[in-house]
Amino acid sequence: MLSQKARYALHALIVLAGHGEGEPIMIADIAEEAGVPRKFLEQILLDLKRRGIVRSMRGRAGGYLLGKEPENITFAEVIRTIDGPLALSPCVSTTAYHRCLDCLDEETCPIRAALLVARDATAAILEQRTLAGAMAPPKRRGRTAA
Repeated sequence: MLSQKARYALHALIVLAGHGEGEPIMIADIAEEAGVPRKFLEQILLDLKRRGIVRSMRGRAGGYLLGKEPENITFAEVIRTIDGPLALSPCVSTTAYHRCLDCLDEETCPIRAALLVARDATAAILEQRTLAGAMAPPKRRGRTAA
């Protein structure tokens, strides 16, 4: 399950992406626009800064900016930074693998087989979703007016 902290991180990053390049945004403004408690946002931004997803500028005109282009920041990267591996079990994790203590045979484990499929599907979707894509206007469904 996606944590509230990861949701807040994504909301804050979308705010940063929406403000364009070059102009740092003060944390209070990010918090207000993203609807994130400021104290919580400070810790989130520190975690994102350590991974190079955001950067900060000090001083009177300081604040936070994206550390990369919005099209290069995936939802998967953000979620992994905040929540850890995408996998539901450590035996299928690509970033934090370890064998389950109760597993008799990983190769034939039906639980692991299902979790591998879930991990691969989740990762495939979240690796394709970027901040740039989140900023794009939604595509309309259904019929268009003639």
